[in-house]
Amino acid sequence: KMLFMTTTIKYEMMILLTEEFNDNELKNWAFNYAKALRKLNASEISVISRGKRDLAYEIANQKRGNFIQINFSSIPKYVENFSSS
Repeated sequence: KMLFMTTTIKYEMMILLTEEFNDNELKNWAFNYAKALRKLNASEISVISRGKRDLAYEIANQKRGNFIQINFSSIPKYVENFSSS
């Protein structure tokens, strides 16, 4: 069990932002998110913009959104800390 807690695992996360964000705001948001991951010892961080897309169903009265994919490697206990903050 102790070995698992220190083993680095690769993660893929899809984040959905409202379509009102312009390209510059999206880049700033993604950069700040990557910086936050880096502070939690994440590595191999890559951010991929998947563009504006129609949603399969409305979320909070939104029909379209900006999809951002973030890939990174981390130790699971750091991800647990990040997702709870």
